[in-house]
Amino acid sequence: MTNSLATSVKTLLSGELRDCDESPESEVLCLHEEYRPRLLRYVASLGLKPPDAEDVIQETFLALFRHLKAGKPRSNLAGWVFRVAHRLALKRRTLYALSGRTEGWKEQGIPVAVFSPEDEVLFSEQQRRLQNIFLTLPEMDRLCLQLRSEGLKYRDISSVLNVSLGFVHKSLSRSFGKLIEI
Repeated sequence: MTNSLATSVKTLLSGELRDCDESPESEVLCLHEEYRPRLLRYVASLGLKPPDAEDVIQETFLALFRHLKAGKPRSNLAGWVFRVAHRLALKRRTLYALSGRTEGWKEQGIPVAVFSPEDEVLFSEQQRRLQNIFLTLPEMDRLCLQLRSEGLKYRDISSVLNVSLGFVHKSLSRSFGKLIEI
């Protein structure tokens, strides 16, 4: 890493810059603040443990910094970060045989909801039914649904997964239809 890039990354990671202007450092900080929690959930849903998910997020935003620093296009950066995180997560997932993907979330400071015992039973039953339906969906339908739940538009989902816009529409229609049935 060159000295200027290393200095910029250190400044970026230290959190010194907070204004959202057009500089790469500032833009990456603003996007990191806005998209990190959603990216983290999405990457974890692909089967990565928290430390691996965090690594993927850091690699994604470092790639974004380099992308912006090189003067490359700034259009649709939300879709861009999800696409890069998706690809990095899949690469990471193939390198490791992972299990227990939610292990360690409490330690990471990710909030865990507190329910009354009755609410827990009702919630658990509903979650079990939803999970069973979700797990019966084909993998691409599950990915489309996960990306949509993170707020990505159909066009962004199609770009992240490298499928047609029509496929995304049909996939989400099928998935929502099955989920509504419960």
